[in-house]
Amino acid sequence: MPSLTREEARQRALLITVDRMEVDLDLDRGAEHFGSTARISFSCSTPGEATFLDLRSTSTESITLNGVAIAPDAIVDGRLTLADLSSENTVEVVSTMAYSRDGQGLHRSTDPADDEDYVYGHLFLDAAPTVFACFDQPDLKAPYSVTVRAPQEWVVLGNGRATQIAPGQWELSETLPLATYFVTVCAGPYVSVRDEHDGIPLGIHARRSLQRELEAHAPQMFEVTKQSLDHYHRTFDVRYPFGDYDQVFVPEFNAGAMENPGCVTFRDPMLFRGAATREQILQRSNTIAHEMAHMWFGDLVTMRWWGDLWLNESFAEFMAYTATSRATEFTDSWVEFGIARKQWGYAAERAPSTHPVAGSPAPDAQSALANFDGISYAKGASVLRQLVTLMGEAAFNDGVTAYLRSHEHGNGELSEFLAAMEEAHGAPLDEWSRAWLETAGVDVIALDRDGTMTRTTPEAHPADRPHSLDVAGFTDGTEVFRTAVTLDAPQEGVDGVTRDATVVVPNASDLTWAMIDLDDATLAALPTELSRITDPIARSVLWGAVLTGVFRSTVDPRVGLDVFTAAWPHESHDALMARVALAYIERIVPQFVPAGLVDAAESRVAGAALMAFQGAQQGSDRALVAARVLASTSTDEDRLLAWVDGHNLPAGLEGDADFRWTVVRSLARLGLADDALIARIEGDDTTLSGHLAALSARAARPGIPDKQWAWAELTTNRERSNYELNALATGFWSSGSPEDLRPYAARYVSDIPHLAQWVGADALDRVAALAFPARVVEVETVDLVREAMARPDLTAGVRRSMSDELSKLEEARASRARWA
Repeated sequence: MPSLTREEARQRALLITVDRMEVDLDLDRGAEHFGSTARISFSCSTPGEATFLDLRSTSTESITLNGVAIAPDAIVDGRLTLADLSSENTVEVVSTMAYSRDGQGLHRSTDPADDEDYVYGHLFLDAAPTVFACFDQPDLKAPYSVTVRAPQEWVVLGNGRATQIAPGQWELSETLPLATYFVTVCAGPYVSVRDEHDGIPLGIHARRSLQRELEAHAPQMFEVTKQSLDHYHRTFDVRYPFGDYDQVFVPEFNAGAMENPGCVTFRDPMLFRGAATREQILQRSNTIAHEMAHMWFGDLVTMRWWGDLWLNESFAEFMAYTATSRATEFTDSWVEFGIARKQWGYAAERAPSTHPVAGSPAPDAQSALANFDGISYAKGASVLRQLVTLMGEAAFNDGVTAYLRSHEHGNGELSEFLAAMEEAHGAPLDEWSRAWLETAGVDVIALDRDGTMTRTTPEAHPADRPHSLDVAGFTDGTEVFRTAVTLDAPQEGVDGVTRDATVVVPNASDLTWAMIDLDDATLAALPTELSRITDPIARSVLWGAVLTGVFRSTVDPRVGLDVFTAAWPHESHDALMARVALAYIERIVPQFVPAGLVDAAESRVAGAALMAFQGAQQGSDRALVAARVLASTSTDEDRLLAWVDGHNLPAGLEGDADFRWTVVRSLARLGLADDALIARIEGDDTTLSGHLAALSARAARPGIPDKQWAWAELTTNRERSNYELNALATGFWSSGSPEDLRPYAARYVSDIPHLAQWVGADALDRVAALAFPARVVEVETVDLVREAMARPDLTAGVRRSMSDELSKLEEARASRARWA
C-alpha cells in the first residue's frame, strides 16, 4: 500500500474539508472480523474535481457517493477515487474489516487468565483505514459520531461518553473535531473505577483479570490525574475540552500510551502485579501527565503534517516532567529524565539517522514514524527548557496560551508557533530556532580545571547553539561551588571554579542538551566520590557522562566498570540504580567488554548487586532494585532455585510473579530451566504476562535446539502477536555462545524483513530492533546489515531500526578497538 505523501495531503486539504464523520462498528461477528460503516460529510472547494478516500478492508459490500453507487473493485491499493465532486458531498462505505494481532488498527486479544476477549483501537499513525473509510491525514479533522454493536456482556468506551441504548448497542456522544489517528473504541468485559474532579468525570479501566491491581493502583493514579489537570489549567489557562477523561489499560499495546482525546490507552503492564519501586510509579505517573498534556498539544491543536510532530511530543515531554516535579510528590522527576530519557535521546543524536527537532524530513507518513524517537521527545523537551530560560517562564506560558487559543480544534506548524512565542518574547527567535530546533546534532561540553569551558559542535551538523547551564564542584560529597554559565562561543572562561574540588560537574543541574566530557581528575575520583554527592541531579549527570563516555569511546569500559562496582552499590536514588544497571547489563558488558572478559564482568556486576542488596534496608526501593539486578545477573544456582520455589525471598517480593519470572529467565540463560520447570511456573501464572514470560524463558535457553525453535517461532509463526514476538526476540539474544549465535546474524537480515507481510509497521520496527544481532560484535555483522539496508524491499521503519542498532554495534566495535 502506498504511504500518503506530504504533497498529496497538502493537495487534498486544499480541495476538501471534512464536516462530519459517522462510524458504525459491529464487533459481534466473531473473533476474526468486524463490520464497519462510515458516512462522511465533506465539502469541496472546486466542484467537479476528484480526490481519494483511504480504505483497507477485507471486503467492501457497498459504496455510494451522493447517492450514486461505486463498484467496490474501484478500490486500488487502499485508495478509492471520488470523482466529479459537488460543493457538498456524502460518501458511505460499508465494509468488513479484520481485527489485528500486531497492536495496530482494531486489536483483539484473548486473556489466557479467563479466555475473555478484549478489543481496542490504536489508529496511529496511518491505521485508521483498517477500521473505517476516511481521509487519513492529521489536518482533516472532524467531529465523530460513533455507534457500536458488541456482545451483550461487553463494556464499550471511546472518545465520546458511551451510553448503552439496548443490550449490546452503544452510542458514543459526538466529539469535538479529531484527527483520524486519535479515534478509538475499547470494548470487552472491562472493569472500571470512577471518580470526578473539577466537574470532569474520570474513569480508569482494565481487563477483568486485573481488577485487583486496578483497584489497588487507582487511588494513586487518580491523584496524579487530578494534580496534572490542575497544573495544566493553571499553566495553559485553557480548560480541558474533551468531556469525560477515561484511561484504559489494554493488552499488547505497542507504545507506552496513546493520547486519544477523552480515552487514553495505556499498556497494561503498568498496572504492576507485584512490588513496584518509586521509580516505576514515577514512570507511570509521568506517562499519565504526558498523555494529558497531549490533550492540549496534539489533540486540541494538532500538527499540520508529521514533520512537526515535535509540537506534540516535545511539549508533552516537557510539560509532563514540569507537572510531576511541581504538582505531584515526584519533585525529583528530572533525575529520571536525565538518566533515562536524555540517554535515549543522546543515542539517537549519535546515530546516522539523527534529525532536527522540528521540520524533520517526512516526505510521507511512514517515513515520519521513524522520527518518534529520543530527539522528538527528550531533546525537544530539553530545548524547550532552554527556551524558558531565554524568554522567562511567564512570557513562555503567555506564548503557549496564545498559540493554543488561536489554533484550537485546528492545526499548527513551526512558523505559527514561533510567531506566537516571538510576540510574547518581544524579540525574534529565528536564529535561536535555526540553532536549536532546525539543526540536528548534540554539542559536547567540557571544563578544564583552569576554568576553560569548551563547546564542540558535530562537524556534520554545524550550529552556533547558546547554552544556559551551571557548573558545580564537590569535595567529600559536599558542594563547594556552583556558578551559572552562558556559553555563547566555542570557548568561554568560567569564574568561580575551585581547582581543588574533587569532582567538577559541568551542566550540574542538567539544564541544557549536551553530552559531557569529564576532566581526568573527576573521572578518577568517581569510584569513591560519586555516591557521596548529595545532589541526585548532579549524580545523574555524572552517571550519564560515564555512560556516554563509554559509548563514544572516550572512557575505557574497564574504567566504567570500576565506577559501577564501586559507586553503584551505594547509589541512593532508585531511578539511577535501575537505569544505570540496565545500561551495564544490556549494553556495556555484553557489547563493549571484549568477549573473553564478559563472564568476569558479569560476575562483577552480580557482585555489586549482591553488595547493594545486602546493604539495603529490607523492603526498600533500593533493596527491590538490587534484588532484581541480582536475580538478572547471578549465577548462584542454589540461590536462584530457592527463589523460584519461594524460599528466602527478599522482603516485599513474596508471591511476586514477575520477580519469579526474572529468576526463571536467569536459570534459562544458564541452561537450568527445562520444559518441566517452565511449564510448572507457567501453570502457577496463567495470565498474559505469565504466558509471555514463559515464551521469553524458553527462547533464552542457550541450547542449539532451543535457539532453532525460538527463531522459527519468531520468523515463521504468523499467529504470534506483537507482544509474543517481542518476548521471543528479547529472550533469544540473552544467551548463547558467539559460535552458536553467529549464524543468526545472517538469518536476521534475511528473515526479519519478511515479517512485513503480516506484521504492521509500528510493531515490526520494534521487533527489528529487539531481534538485532547486537551480541555478535563483529565486522561480518556490520557488512551483513549494511548490505541488507541497501535492499529496496525493506520498509522505511525496518531500515531505520537496522541503522540505529548498527550504530550502537559500531560504537561497541570502536570502543573495543580503542581500548583493546
